[in-house]
Amino acid sequence: MLEMRPDCERCGVDLPADEGGAFICSFECTFCADCADALDDRCPNCRGELLDRPARVDDALRDHPASTERRYSPRARGNG
Repeated sequence: MLEMRPDCERCGVDLPADEGGAFICSFECTFCADCADALDDRCPNCRGELLDRPARVDDALRDHPASTERRYSPRARGNG
């Protein structure tokens, strides 16, 4: 099950689990659309492809809440 991290690792913007606009790699590194674009859709941590993260809504979100652990890291700037 996806961890559904709450923020962009590059800029720190909030990324609610029940909304679109988040991008993840296979290790669930999480970035907003603007940062994913700036990173040319490549994770600066593992160099994996960044893809749209699915939203988690309604009962699924209630029964399986998103993570509250923020991952913002100023060093996750990448080459953008």
